[in-house]
Amino acid sequence: MSDPLVSIIMRSFNEGWALKDTLPAVQAQEYKNWELIVIDSGSTDGSVDLISKAQPAHFIQIKSSEYNPSRVMNHGMQLARSEFGIFLNTDATPQGTNWLRPLVTTLQDPQTAAVFGRQIPRPDCQAVFAYDYERCFGPNRESAKWDHFFSMVSSGLRKDIWSKRGFLEKMQYSEDDEYTRWCRAQGYRVVYCPDTVVMHSHNYTPPQAYKRSFGEAKALAAVWTGKPTDFNWFRTVLLGWLGDVRRDFRYCSQNHRLNEFSHAMRIRWQQRQARLAGFREGWSFYRK
Repeated sequence: MSDPLVSIIMRSFNEGWALKDTLPAVQAQEYKNWELIVIDSGSTDGSVDLISKAQPAHFIQIKSSEYNPSRVMNHGMQLARSEFGIFLNTDATPQGTNWLRPLVTTLQDPQTAAVFGRQIPRPDCQAVFAYDYERCFGPNRESAKWDHFFSMVSSGLRKDIWSKRGFLEKMQYSEDDEYTRWCRAQGYRVVYCPDTVVMHSHNYTPPQAYKRSFGEAKALAAVWTGKPTDFNWFRTVLLGWLGDVRRDFRYCSQNHRLNEFSHAMRIRWQQRQARLAGFREGWSFYRK
């Protein structure tokens, strides 16, 4: 039986340093029946030339000021000729030639709305962020016990289910989290597939870590089923930070990276303050 067509959808912005590895890794997949759709947000670093040489079926270029993650992903799904939309960040490099097939195989179940794969950090990933990847994607991942977890970085969606609603374009962060929560609420499955692996990580500065956590917490307020008082300084910031510090110390100690522990403490403090501030702003924005 021939493999069904799949649509690989990539969002690009000034990540030519990664595209030079990611595009060849996609082209090397043993699963060959795919089309490439790329939406670039005004790259100026040579990414456009790299993408053009890959001869995508669709290459859409927008201004960076026009970028909205939900709108871009909805556009990619609209362009897709396939019933399976496979999303890959340009800075997420497939490891080996069997990245694509496990995602497609999982999506062939009509009750599976979305699938996401494993991510491993790059060799230069700082300890505080490498630990997060272990918690989310490691062999004993904590995320399996969380209320909900999903990552769009290396993932796939069924188009027939997406067409019922799609991503909410009012969301600026965590649009994938909100969409897959909706899928689960409709009775569909959201599946983690560890057999498909990409290399992907970021070393955020403290201000960048604050901004990202603020945005994610603001988005969380849109789907939070508890009370707004669940988020407060004592529980969210102080106790949350102490818990983070305890776990980070254990990770740094076990992995001989104690020289990075003070950096982890600073990053976690920024994240915890941002989590409270972002949630409060999100509650006002989405609930009032």
